[in-house]
Amino acid sequence: MTKSIAILQSDYIPWRGYFDLMRSVDEFVILDSVQFTKNDWRNRNRIRIGNSPAWLTIPIRTAGRFGQKIAEAEVCDSGWARRHWRTISQQYARAPYFRRYGEEIEAAYGRAAGETRLSSINRLFLDLARGWLRIETPIASSESYPCEPDRVERLIAICRAAGARRYLSGPAARAYLDPRRFEAVGIQVRFHDYSGGSTSLNDCEIPLSIVDRVLQRGAESAWQ
Repeated sequence: MTKSIAILQSDYIPWRGYFDLMRSVDEFVILDSVQFTKNDWRNRNRIRIGNSPAWLTIPIRTAGRFGQKIAEAEVCDSGWARRHWRTISQQYARAPYFRRYGEEIEAAYGRAAGETRLSSINRLFLDLARGWLRIETPIASSESYPCEPDRVERLIAICRAAGARRYLSGPAARAYLDPRRFEAVGIQVRFHDYSGGSTSLNDCEIPLSIVDRVLQRGAESAWQ
């Protein structure tokens, strides 16, 4: 059987496409050994406020830390978790599935408040959502794998070390990822399709956090 792998940076309460990619492979590697980019998906995501999307952002200490890795990024305001939970609870209090999932989300924010590293916070919420969505794909850290300076060679090295012969990537990577470099060492590259069929992820023009989907429609609806 050909082993498949996906390699992504950790995101804060990501949209369901992130989890669709995760459930589609045999191993999912979190690539937090690369440079942190401020105000990207790593430390923020969108929820619904009224009929409009709005950002929830984890404040990260960046002064004097140019070039820091995602795994090194630290929270600079301990009150962020309380504010995020307050916003979610206020905006989704009347959502159909708030009573079902609200306590779990509140407890997760309580645990997140005690964490200082962004990677640990993101992993906490990834595990929460994986439980909701019943995703059993094993998760590994890129720190357990070879680290090449070239970003494509880094992906190839991880695939080879993991024994994977198929690399599944998001479609945005077409801009820089040359499949021929993978194929030269016996690794197939596939770009995941987020549209069409039973896994259509285009419910709205602007993707929102998985939290919105679960509270509005329940985890069972995630792939409908």
